[in-house]
Amino acid sequence: MINRKSRDEIKRMRHAGHIVALVHQKMKEVVEPGISTKELDNIAMHIIKENRAIPTFLGYAGFPASICTSINEQVVHGIPSEDVILKEGDIIAIDVGATYGGMVGDSAWSYRVGKVSDEVDKLMKVTEESLYAGIEQMRPGNVLDDISKAIEAVANREGYGIVRQYGGHGVGHEMHEDPFLFNYSVGDNTLIKPNVAIAIEPMLNLGGDDVVVSQEDGWTVSTKDGKPSAHFEHTVIATEDGPLITTQLMK
Repeated sequence: MINRKSRDEIKRMRHAGHIVALVHQKMKEVVEPGISTKELDNIAMHIIKENRAIPTFLGYAGFPASICTSINEQVVHGIPSEDVILKEGDIIAIDVGATYGGMVGDSAWSYRVGKVSDEVDKLMKVTEESLYAGIEQMRPGNVLDDISKAIEAVANREGYGIVRQYGGHGVGHEMHEDPFLFNYSVGDNTLIKPNVAIAIEPMLNLGGDDVVVSQEDGWTVSTKDGKPSAHFEHTVIATEDGPLITTQLMK
């Protein structure tokens, strides 16, 4: 069942999203060659807790960290480690969740580590573009497939692979709620109603669509062909005034 959020729930989701945005603001400052993904996790954990929130990811289905850190060909669910050190030319997708007042904010962003290649830079820009194309369709009266088609159109324009096993999702009291949102058209005519919240999160690949899950840790998802992937995500609420992005800094 797709739950519509009350005014109070939206207020708490915006507060949770603000905390997530604070983490991303800090990640933009500290992501650089030489830092470990474990240190990034420690920084994120501190920001979430000092703002009286709970790191949503920590312990979720046994996940051992407060953020996901996915580098280069890793798509999602990378586990922070003291042994994983960022180097010049990497890209890293950092996925952050915070729970405040029982409501969740969920957002991912891909970051350049120093200077990246032109083709990877373009992949990141286009993936971010596809996110905002999807967000633009998050309006009451539209259907879920309007979002999916908008994301797919941007990806297809550049010939990028689209991760098909993972996608967006409802969010609110839980990190994953109904509905599931595909990043490509499947003809889902589920109506978007006012005050429905969805985490929209395109994951586009420089190569093909296919991905594999690490047999070593059971979490890290990587492209099958080993080519880079980018991941961008915002939590968005459909309102009569248009899409409301909750995972950004409140003024």
